[in-house]
Amino acid sequence: MSVPVSVPDSGPVTLDRREGPHGEVVLRRRGEELEIIANGCFLMDTSDGRSERLLVDAAFAALSPEALAPAATSADPRPSVLIGGLGVGFSLAHAAADPRWGAIAVVEREQAVIDWHRDGPLTRISGGAFTDPRVVIHHTDLVKYVQTTTERYDALCLDIDNGPEWTVTEDNENLYSPAGLAACHGRLKPGGVLAVWSANPSPRFGEALRNAGFTGVRDEEIQVARGVPDVVHLAVRTA
Repeated sequence: MSVPVSVPDSGPVTLDRREGPHGEVVLRRRGEELEIIANGCFLMDTSDGRSERLLVDAAFAALSPEALAPAATSADPRPSVLIGGLGVGFSLAHAAADPRWGAIAVVEREQAVIDWHRDGPLTRISGGAFTDPRVVIHHTDLVKYVQTTTERYDALCLDIDNGPEWTVTEDNENLYSPAGLAACHGRLKPGGVLAVWSANPSPRFGEALRNAGFTGVRDEEIQVARGVPDVVHLAVRTA
């Protein structure tokens, strides 16, 4: 009689490790999945992209008729979206697969993450999105970008931290400050939507959005295998 042999888990395998201006970023393989670690903090993996896809879909669904109306001055009448944080690529791939979106801008501060998508292991997630003519990749810090660019978008889909109260680096806290939220408000066209991914609910962040002049503030939850649901915070610029 043969006895099944249990093969021990060999643990994660490091595929790439980079030191950048914001610290260390690592790409690891764990079994069949890939995961990104920043400064020792787990960010995300490729096991389940439901909440990242919801981030994009919920933003589109919340757009006002004003935002969806074709603009006479725009070459592409479809709504534009800024994705903050490339991550493992679920949000970008999902937006690029949806023909309802027009221009798709992505802001990513880590060159390593861009490289992993352009010609590395994460191409399996982002696929052809990098060659989509609607897509532009900006290698810069999201907080700096929203504070300095003159571009305005119909939707901002932001996923650079584990949430407004659980940031990857201290300087990211500026994004959720009154000044940071005012900058996000200014980057939206009238009727545009701000969508922020979080690993935890945050009533305090909802209040901060209202104080920044947003309306229609609400949360959408995604149930996870363990613990509290993932959350997408939604808010609308009405003027």
